[in-house]
Amino acid sequence: MPTQSVVVGSAVGLHARPAAIISEAAAELGSEVLIGLPGDDPVDAASSLMIMTLGAGNGDTVEVSGDDEADVKTIADLVAKDLDAE
Repeated sequence: MPTQSVVVGSAVGLHARPAAIISEAAAELGSEVLIGLPGDDPVDAASSLMIMTLGAGNGDTVEVSGDDEADVKTIADLVAKDLDAE
C-alpha cells in the first residue's frame, strides 16, 4: 500500500476548512485514501469529521496511504498546502 509522510501546511492544522477541502477531494477519487498520525489508526480521508478527530496541527507529520499512488499523492499535496490561505 503506497504511503507518503507529509507535514501539515495549514496554519491552524486540519480543522474544519482544510478537512472539508481534503475530504471533498478524497471523495472524488477512484480509491479509498486514509490519513493518520504515525503510530495511530488512520481514518478515511473522505470524512472531514474523521480528519478533524486526528487533532493534527501545523507542522505535524501525518501519513497518507491508499491503494492508488496517484490518489495518495493528490491528498498528500493538499495536506501540505496552507488551505486556510486559499
